[in-house]
Amino acid sequence: MTSVGALPLFKTLSVMPTQRCTAECLHCGTLSSPRARTALSREHVLAAIDQAAALADYRVVVFTGGEATLAWPTLVAGIRRAHDHGLVTRLVTNGHWARSSAAARRRTGELRSAGLDEINFSTGDQHQRFVALERVIAGIRAAYEEGITTIALMIESVAERTITRHSVIEHPDYQAFVAEYPEARLLITESPWMPLDERQISRYGEAAVANDANLASRSGCDSVLSTTTLQPDGSITACCGLGVRTIPELTVGHLDDITIGEADRRAGDDFLKRWLRVEGPEHILHWAARHDQSIDWQNQYAHRCQACLRVYRDPSVRAVIREFHQEKHADVLVGEYALHHLTESTPHPEER
Repeated sequence: MTSVGALPLFKTLSVMPTQRCTAECLHCGTLSSPRARTALSREHVLAAIDQAAALADYRVVVFTGGEATLAWPTLVAGIRRAHDHGLVTRLVTNGHWARSSAAARRRTGELRSAGLDEINFSTGDQHQRFVALERVIAGIRAAYEEGITTIALMIESVAERTITRHSVIEHPDYQAFVAEYPEARLLITESPWMPLDERQISRYGEAAVANDANLASRSGCDSVLSTTTLQPDGSITACCGLGVRTIPELTVGHLDDITIGEADRRAGDDFLKRWLRVEGPEHILHWAARHDQSIDWQNQYAHRCQACLRVYRDPSVRAVIREFHQEKHADVLVGEYALHHLTESTPHPEER
């Protein structure tokens, strides 16, 4: 399927220095674990950043994993190179390194000196098995004290859990942090924790799952074709989504063979990716079910990445796309025009 129109301008380069992680969460979206050893060389990381910086549409470099801090020298070098190019830098981490106040200050101080602008912590019931919430809060405090003021916390969510936004806010260590630094702001979000099997249905609560009644509130995917990810093995994917390594169609090349810019152009020639960008996987499943009533999708997906797995893996959905995708070309063109020209970007509201 060939491309049909202009793509949005703003892009993010996501770099995964290592697949190794201190945790081994169930349904890990990147298939990471303490036993994983695949890692990027410093040369690959710096080359990808240089290539992205040379393109006008890249503004942010995110370092994620795995646990990116386990590749510390490469991580620091990558942050420094991106900062030198004038790109916004962000780190996603589970905070395992905040073993003490002094250790946390050393780590965040070095990150800040290298040019880190933002730090995002991950926690929840799965992460809690490996990294205590107290360490995460200690990392948040240290980051703020070292001058990193853009701090976010993502909490994994299912219907039954112990770690919630409320439990974090009420935690004594967090209360002490807020009391000492009342001007500090922390963006706290809760995101569904999804299995990597598109047929496995988890419990999230009725309001969280997609169906015909709430379909209008589901927008296009803001990751595919907007985020280009350099995987730990050097492969390049046109998305940063959970389970992306299990969808071969989202891998567009290897850094040894093509540049970041060439990978982006190759990805942009795929109509399905552009359709996902404009409408999102839930709308595609809804559309496919209208053509094939045997496709049952409602009340199954709270996380859109799991719905995307269904789009790519379900033979019935793929058959409908192959036969009828041309009827959506005009809609995607109009949607891309709106994304490119009409949508005003607004900052995320800050939450304490």
